Amino acid sequence: MKIEKIGIVGSGRIGGNLGILLAKAGYEIFYSSRHPDTLKDLVKAAGPKARAGNVAEAVSFGDVIVLSVPLMALEELDHKTKAALKGKIVIDTSNPYPERDGEIAEEARREPDGMGTFVARLLPGARIVRAFNTVYFEDLKKTINKDGDKIGIPIAGDDQEGLKAAVELVERAGLDPVVVGGLSKSKLFDVGAPVYATSASAREINQKLNLRPEASSRAA
Repeated sequence: MKIEKIGIVGSGRIGGNLGILLAKAGYEIFYSSRHPDTLKDLVKAAGPKARAGNVAEAVSFGDVIVLSVPLMALEELDHKTKAALKGKIVIDTSNPYPERDGEIAEEARREPDGMGTFVARLLPGARIVRAFNTVYFEDLKKTINKDGDKIGIPIAGDDQEGLKAAVELVERAGLDPVVVGGLSKSKLFDVGAPVYATSASAREINQKLNLRPEASSRAA
Protein backbone atom coordinates (compact mmCIF):
# COMPACT_ATOMS: atom_id res chain seq x y z
CA MET A 1 0.00 0.00 0.00
CA LYS A 2 1.37 3.36 -1.03
CA ILE A 3 0.47 6.15 1.39
CA GLU A 4 0.33 9.63 -0.08
CA LYS A 5 -2.62 11.31 1.64
CA ILE A 6 -3.37 11.46 5.35
CA GLY A 7 -6.67 12.65 6.77
CA ILE A 8 -6.47 13.96 10.32
CA VAL A 9 -9.68 13.92 12.33
CA GLY A 10 -9.09 16.12 15.34
CA SER A 11 -6.38 18.72 14.77
CA GLY A 12 -5.35 19.54 18.32
CA ARG A 13 -2.04 19.05 20.07
CA ILE A 14 -1.17 15.56 18.84
CA GLY A 15 -3.00 15.56 15.50
CA GLY A 16 -1.86 19.09 14.70
CA ASN A 17 1.82 18.56 15.47
CA LEU A 18 1.91 15.14 13.87
CA GLY A 19 0.44 16.63 10.71
CA ILE A 20 3.25 19.19 10.58
CA LEU A 21 5.89 16.46 10.83
CA LEU A 22 4.21 14.33 8.17
CA ALA A 23 3.66 17.25 5.80
CA LYS A 24 7.36 18.05 6.04
CA ALA A 25 8.05 14.38 5.28
CA GLY A 26 6.19 14.79 1.98
CA TYR A 27 2.66 13.52 2.68
CA GLU A 28 -0.43 15.47 1.70
CA ILE A 29 -2.28 16.38 4.88
CA PHE A 30 -5.96 17.18 5.32
CA TYR A 31 -6.69 18.62 8.75
CA SER A 32 -10.27 18.65 9.97
CA SER A 33 -12.38 19.74 12.89
CA ARG A 34 -15.88 20.92 13.59
CA HIS A 35 -14.58 24.45 13.00
CA PRO A 36 -12.11 24.24 10.09
CA ASP A 37 -11.82 28.03 9.88
CA THR A 38 -9.80 27.89 13.11
CA LEU A 39 -7.10 25.74 11.45
CA LYS A 40 -5.58 28.42 9.19
CA ASP A 41 -2.48 28.91 11.34
CA LEU A 42 -1.94 25.17 11.57
CA VAL A 43 -2.18 24.77 7.80
CA LYS A 44 0.29 27.61 7.37
CA ALA A 45 2.72 25.96 9.81
CA ALA A 46 2.45 22.63 7.97
CA GLY A 47 3.16 24.26 4.62
CA PRO A 48 1.95 23.79 1.04
CA LYS A 49 1.22 20.07 1.48
CA ALA A 50 -1.56 20.83 4.00
CA ARG A 51 -5.16 21.94 3.75
CA ALA A 52 -8.19 21.94 6.05
CA GLY A 53 -11.89 21.20 5.91
CA ASN A 54 -14.59 19.20 7.59
CA VAL A 55 -14.39 15.68 8.99
CA ALA A 56 -16.19 14.03 6.08
CA GLU A 57 -13.72 15.58 3.64
CA ALA A 58 -10.72 14.40 5.66
CA VAL A 59 -12.04 10.83 5.89
CA SER A 60 -12.71 10.73 2.15
CA PHE A 61 -9.29 12.26 1.37
CA GLY A 62 -6.99 10.06 3.41
CA ASP A 63 -5.33 6.82 2.40
CA VAL A 64 -4.82 6.57 6.16
CA ILE A 65 -6.78 8.36 8.86
CA VAL A 66 -5.23 9.71 12.06
CA LEU A 67 -7.98 9.88 14.66
CA SER A 68 -6.93 12.30 17.37
CA VAL A 69 -10.02 13.45 19.24
CA PRO A 70 -11.00 13.30 22.93
CA LEU A 71 -12.70 10.01 23.73
CA MET A 72 -16.03 11.70 24.39
CA ALA A 73 -15.90 13.22 20.88
CA LEU A 74 -15.12 9.84 19.37
CA GLU A 75 -18.32 8.46 20.86
CA GLU A 76 -20.23 11.39 19.33
CA LEU A 77 -19.10 10.79 15.72
CA ASP A 78 -22.18 10.61 13.53
CA HIS A 79 -23.34 7.47 11.74
CA LYS A 80 -22.20 8.78 8.36
CA THR A 81 -18.65 9.31 9.62
CA LYS A 82 -18.52 5.90 11.27
CA ALA A 83 -19.74 4.31 8.06
CA ALA A 84 -17.09 6.17 6.04
CA LEU A 85 -14.35 4.86 8.36
CA LYS A 86 -15.25 1.24 7.65
CA GLY A 87 -12.42 -0.44 5.78
CA LYS A 88 -10.05 2.49 6.43
CA ILE A 89 -6.79 2.18 8.33
CA VAL A 90 -7.43 4.35 11.37
CA ILE A 91 -4.50 5.25 13.62
CA ASP A 92 -6.06 6.11 16.95
CA THR A 93 -4.20 8.37 19.41
CA SER A 94 -6.97 8.88 21.99
CA ASN A 95 -6.67 8.45 25.75
CA PRO A 96 -9.39 8.08 28.38
CA TYR A 97 -9.41 10.91 30.91
CA PRO A 98 -12.47 10.78 33.21
CA GLU A 99 -12.09 14.42 34.26
CA ARG A 100 -12.49 15.44 30.60
CA ASP A 101 -14.47 12.61 28.99
CA GLY A 102 -16.76 11.48 31.79
CA GLU A 103 -18.28 8.01 32.09
CA ILE A 104 -17.02 6.71 28.75
CA ALA A 105 -13.45 7.15 30.01
CA GLU A 106 -14.27 5.18 33.15
CA GLU A 107 -15.73 2.45 30.95
CA ALA A 108 -12.65 2.45 28.71
CA ARG A 109 -10.31 2.12 31.68
CA ARG A 110 -12.24 -0.94 32.83
CA GLU A 111 -11.74 -2.62 29.44
CA PRO A 112 -9.53 -5.66 30.18
CA ASP A 113 -8.03 -5.67 26.68
CA GLY A 114 -7.14 -2.00 26.59
CA MET A 115 -8.10 1.08 24.65
CA GLY A 116 -7.49 -0.40 21.22
CA THR A 117 -10.18 -3.01 21.71
CA PHE A 118 -12.52 -0.43 23.20
CA VAL A 119 -12.12 1.95 20.26
CA ALA A 120 -12.57 -0.90 17.79
CA ARG A 121 -15.98 -1.58 19.32
CA LEU A 122 -16.94 2.07 18.93
CA LEU A 123 -15.91 2.02 15.26
CA PRO A 124 -16.92 -1.38 13.88
CA GLY A 125 -15.34 -2.16 10.54
CA ALA A 126 -12.49 0.36 10.87
CA ARG A 127 -8.98 -1.10 10.82
CA ILE A 128 -7.83 0.30 14.16
CA VAL A 129 -4.16 0.70 15.04
CA ARG A 130 -3.06 2.28 18.31
CA ALA A 131 -0.11 4.66 18.12
CA PHE A 132 1.05 8.15 19.16
CA ASN A 133 -1.00 8.05 22.38
CA THR A 134 2.01 7.87 24.69
CA VAL A 135 3.95 10.95 23.58
CA TYR A 136 3.54 14.43 25.11
CA PHE A 137 2.75 16.92 22.35
CA GLU A 138 5.67 19.24 23.18
CA ASP A 139 8.06 16.28 22.90
CA LEU A 140 6.42 15.28 19.63
CA LYS A 141 7.55 18.61 18.17
CA LYS A 142 11.18 17.79 18.97
CA THR A 143 11.12 14.04 18.09
CA ILE A 144 14.06 13.42 20.45
CA ASN A 145 14.11 13.05 24.23
CA LYS A 146 16.33 14.68 26.84
CA ASP A 147 19.01 12.03 26.27
CA GLY A 148 19.19 12.86 22.57
CA ASP A 149 17.55 9.59 21.51
CA LYS A 150 14.67 9.31 19.07
CA ILE A 151 11.38 9.05 20.91
CA GLY A 152 9.90 5.56 20.67
CA ILE A 153 6.26 5.09 19.67
CA PRO A 154 4.53 1.87 20.79
CA ILE A 155 2.15 0.46 18.18
CA ALA A 156 -0.51 -2.24 18.42
CA GLY A 157 -2.95 -3.61 15.85
CA ASP A 158 -4.47 -6.74 14.36
CA ASP A 159 -4.40 -5.51 10.76
CA GLN A 160 -0.99 -6.21 9.19
CA GLU A 161 -1.32 -3.53 6.52
CA GLY A 162 -2.40 -1.11 9.23
CA LEU A 163 0.66 -1.95 11.32
CA LYS A 164 2.93 -1.36 8.34
CA ALA A 165 1.24 1.98 7.68
CA ALA A 166 1.70 3.06 11.30
CA VAL A 167 5.37 2.02 11.25
CA GLU A 168 5.90 4.04 8.07
CA LEU A 169 4.28 7.15 9.52
CA VAL A 170 6.24 6.88 12.76
CA GLU A 171 9.53 6.54 10.89
CA ARG A 172 8.78 9.30 8.40
CA ALA A 173 7.85 11.60 11.29
CA GLY A 174 11.36 11.08 12.68
CA LEU A 175 10.36 8.78 15.53
CA ASP A 176 11.16 5.16 16.36
CA PRO A 177 8.42 2.50 15.99
CA VAL A 178 7.98 -0.31 18.52
CA VAL A 179 5.40 -2.87 17.40
CA VAL A 180 4.09 -4.37 20.64
CA GLY A 181 1.65 -6.86 19.14
CA GLY A 182 -2.05 -7.29 18.40
CA LEU A 183 -4.66 -4.71 19.30
CA SER A 184 -5.28 -6.12 22.79
CA LYS A 185 -1.60 -5.49 23.57
CA SER A 186 -2.30 -1.76 23.47
CA LYS A 187 -3.14 -2.13 27.16
CA LEU A 188 0.63 -2.32 27.74
CA PHE A 189 0.95 1.34 26.80
CA ASP A 190 -2.38 2.77 27.98
CA VAL A 191 -2.59 5.67 30.45
CA GLY A 192 -0.64 4.80 33.59
CA ALA A 193 1.56 2.17 31.94
CA PRO A 194 5.35 2.32 32.52
CA VAL A 195 6.00 3.78 29.06
CA TYR A 196 3.12 6.26 29.03
CA ALA A 197 4.15 9.94 28.69
CA THR A 198 7.83 9.16 29.25
CA SER A 199 9.28 10.05 25.83
CA ALA A 200 11.30 6.86 26.20
CA SER A 201 13.47 5.57 23.38
CA ALA A 202 12.63 2.36 21.54
CA ARG A 203 15.32 0.57 23.52
CA GLU A 204 13.81 1.72 26.82
CA ILE A 205 10.31 0.74 25.71
CA ASN A 206 11.54 -2.74 24.79
CA GLN A 207 13.14 -3.05 28.21
CA LYS A 208 10.17 -1.75 30.18
CA LEU A 209 7.71 -3.98 28.32
CA ASN A 210 10.04 -6.99 28.24
CA LEU A 211 9.99 -7.15 24.44
CA ARG A 212 12.68 -8.53 22.16
CA PRO A 213 13.88 -5.67 19.93
CA GLU A 214 13.96 -7.92 16.88
CA ALA A 215 10.29 -8.74 17.47
CA SER A 216 9.14 -5.17 17.91
CA SER A 217 10.37 -2.20 15.91
CA ARG A 218 10.95 -4.21 12.73
CA ALA A 219 8.11 -6.68 13.19
CA ALA A 220 5.90 -4.97 10.65
